[in-house]
Amino acid sequence: NTCQFLSNINWIFLHAWCPHASFCDLSPHKMAEQEPTPEQLAAIAAENEEGEGGVNYRPPAQKSLQEIQELDKDDESLRKYKEALLGSAPVPLDPNAPNVQVTRLTLVCDSAPQPLTLDLTGDLEGFKKQSFVLKEGVEYRIKISFKVNKEIVSGLKYVQQTYRKGVKIDKSDYMVGSYGPRPDEYEFLTPLEEAPKGMLARGTYNIKSRFTDDDKHDHLSWEWNLNIKKDWKD
Repeated sequence: NTCQFLSNINWIFLHAWCPHASFCDLSPHKMAEQEPTPEQLAAIAAENEEGEGGVNYRPPAQKSLQEIQELDKDDESLRKYKEALLGSAPVPLDPNAPNVQVTRLTLVCDSAPQPLTLDLTGDLEGFKKQSFVLKEGVEYRIKISFKVNKEIVSGLKYVQQTYRKGVKIDKSDYMVGSYGPRPDEYEFLTPLEEAPKGMLARGTYNIKSRFTDDDKHDHLSWEWNLNIKKDWKD
């Protein structure tokens, strides 16, 4: 499961570096001199690519909010469904706002000494020069906050590609779902993950994130960095 790359990467790096790890000299002095080589990272990337086959899926034709509201007005069950999806009150429309606005990415971790949040409404280029510090072995989730402003959007998806030293080592796809417009933000949480631990797993990971949908609309793309360390302030 590509969603579990961080929990598995320590084992992969260890055995890629030394297939007979249990018989090797893993003293701190020896370990400190070792880092994954480009060849090892390429092997990990090739292994992950094998599971990324395409899915033959055709999304349904998109209808506008007005078309949906006009459908089968006399059907009580459909009326209740539309009200649950859209709400009963009209949503004020900002003609200049995009239909989908991704506002924040948050690393949700109970043991973090401070909030780990990216404001996605500002300068996205600045994130390439910064890093989230994540202590090895902790449990965490990624939370995406977003708004839907005008039309129902179907098949929202959060896609994340992870690179180490320029080599793609993982791709994760999270199905977010379908949402109607409303004034308040929505929040999506990924499944619980465990950060890797160990000398070979520590270091900086470059992550390319994308928020898209069934119609392949790229609502937002951004890059950020995750730095796995022995301690929060190491």
